Formats: sequence, structure tokens, C-alpha cells
Amino acid sequence: MMILRVPSLSPALASPIFQYKHRFHHVKATVGRWKIEKVEPVEAAAELRSNFIQVLRSRRSPEVPLEVLPAKPVLEPLYQGPAPVKPSEVMEPCPKPDIPNLKELLNEENLYLTTEEGDQGRLPVVILSMKENKHSKRPAVVFLHCTNTCKEWLRPLLEGYASRGYIAVAIDSRYHGERAKNHTTYVDALVSSWKRGDTMPFIHDTVWDLVKFADYLTKRDDIDHSKIGITGISLGGMHAWFAAFVDTRYSVVVPIIGVQGFRWAIENDKWHARVYSIKSVFDEARIDLGKDAIDKEVVEKVWDRIAPGLASKFDSTHTVPLIAPRPLLILNGEQDSRCPMAGLNDTISRTQKAFEDAQCSDNFKVIAEGGIGHEMTSSMVKEASDWFDKFLKP
Repeated sequence: MMILRVPSLSPALASPIFQYKHRFHHVKATVGRWKIEKVEPVEAAAELRSNFIQVLRSRRSPEVPLEVLPAKPVLEPLYQGPAPVKPSEVMEPCPKPDIPNLKELLNEENLYLTTEEGDQGRLPVVILSMKENKHSKRPAVVFLHCTNTCKEWLRPLLEGYASRGYIAVAIDSRYHGERAKNHTTYVDALVSSWKRGDTMPFIHDTVWDLVKFADYLTKRDDIDHSKIGITGISLGGMHAWFAAFVDTRYSVVVPIIGVQGFRWAIENDKWHARVYSIKSVFDEARIDLGKDAIDKEVVEKVWDRIAPGLASKFDSTHTVPLIAPRPLLILNGEQDSRCPMAGLNDTISRTQKAFEDAQCSDNFKVIAEGGIGHEMTSSMVKEASDWFDKFLKP
């Protein structure tokens, strides 16, 4: 007998809090030769997360025990792309108290975590916190960098948050920073993923690291395990979005210029800006597919190959609402061509409904900054900081 699964109500989050407040019944009915199974929000969310974990595991080298190894501070970070990228000045206004000897009072930890076998399974981490703090357990915020940069690029944000009592953490995403061998490592990995289909360097592999990283954070005695925030910029914003979708241990979420509708972009011919930001892999696919130019077919096939489900069942319309009821702030530019606001209408509507169903509408906010394209601004830095202070304040 064929089974037709019909989601009922909105696809709201299956977090422990939401499950406790909303206990739905599983409804079955038979109509002719079809068995109709009504899947309630909690079950639907759990199933989608399980599907995503299965995809993450599908191209994974053997898992190993989570091991912590010592590391040294990186004095000369490796930035990819045509020219070195220095830490952004827009981070400097990150709120912090006036502490003249701040750098002397900061405690810095540098370490590696093993998330799987192989070179890319070694996750580089930097952690900043205040040496003297009255709180035995403090909230933590995980920061994720944008394409072609690295964890060291985020130093101004780490210092700002640490000065206010947070444990501020940053990692190198796959094929970036200490995980890169040269200035083209990330681009080379994207092309290899298209050719070989054995890795998922665009989003999924780093999300796997973030799930493993949550295991580590929730083992630390100095962290309040109920207060672990996550944020990221551009590529890092996508990493934050997907990590929070799949792992509810990330309790407050702020993706910055990183949320978009991939399916909407394909259907509305608005994929160019995002695709051209990593054009090399699409050029390779175009050639392999015998095309004269990159078109919708090329775009869809590349996404399906290097990030399975990105433009279908794991797109923002399905995964972002599952962050509810945990506080979620989406920060975008009103004129961002990589993350067009027009492509987020359905995502925002569904997400708002999910928060309403969870009776916590104030936990969801979207800010589209007027006149801004694909860039992080000082006001975004301030809004993110205020959001974390509101929900995670030490």
C-alpha cells in the first residue's frame, strides 16, 4: 500500500520545549488505495532533521572519538582569493566596556577538535574569555566567517563579546584558514566535489563540524549549555542557519547576509549573484554538461551535487521555520542580490507562523537594511549584539 505523507499545520520546530507544549496525535486514514498519514509538526521536524543527518553522513570519512588537541595562535592567517583580506572595520564598533588593559585580561585558547578522519577532520578553534569572571557558567557565542576569510578575521567580534562576559568562539570552516593549503583550496574543493561527489564543501561539511562542535561545547564546565548562540556572515550565515536547524543545542541564532531561497532563485532566474561568487565550479559543470553558458539546469545540478537538498527539501522555506521557538534574528541588506529579500517572502511567512504557533512571536525578527547589498554593516553588528544580550545576557 502506498503512503502519502501530508504535513498538518506549519512545519514548526520539534525542540524539547515545543514538544512539551504541543502534543499532537498521529492521524491515519485510508482513501481508496491510498493510505493517508497525517504527519504532525513535531514528527515532521524530526524526520527532516533525520534526513539531513543522513545526507551529512553519506559522504563522511570514518568517525573518530572527539579529541581535543593543543594548538598555537595563528600569527599569519591564510586568506584566499586574489588579495589578503584584513579584519573588517565594521566589526570594530562591536559593543564592549571601556577596559584599558582588555588584552591583558583576555584568556585565549587555541585548539583542534577531531570531527572525522583525514586532514579536514581537524577543526581549528579559537576561544576568548575574560580571565576573571563572577559567573561559574557563562553563555557562549559561536562566530562563523565568510568566504575566503578565517577565524582570525573575526577577532574584533570575539574580543567585544568576551569583554562583556561571553565565551566567544570561532572556527575555520572547511578548506579555509588552517584547513587550507593555498589561496585556491576552497575553490579547488568545490570543483572536486562536482567532479567526484565525495565531499560537500559549500555548506554541509562545516555543518557536520558544528554538530560535533556542539558536543564539545556542552561538555565544558564553564559554559551554560542552555545558552549557546551562533552567528555567521554570508557563507558563515548559511552555516549558522543550517547548524541551528539540525541541532537545537544552538539556542539563539543570528545569520547575517546568509539566508536565501535557493529554489526561488532558480525558478525566478535570480541565481546569478550567488553562483558567480563561486563561479569556477559552475564553469566546470557547464563544460561537463556540454553547455555554452551557465543556465538554470547547470545551477540546479551543481547544487544537487555539492549540497544535496539545498534547493529542494532543505531550502530555507523548510528549514528556517524549524529554528522556532529559539530566538532568531535574520539580518540582510534590502538590495542584496545574493540573498534577495523577494525570495524570502515564503520563508519569512512560514517562520512567523511557526513562532506564532509556539506562542513566542517576539522571538523572531527580520531586518532588511535599506540601500545595502551583500555586505555586513556596523548597524548589523550592533543589532546582532543586542539580540544576544537580550536572550543570552551573562
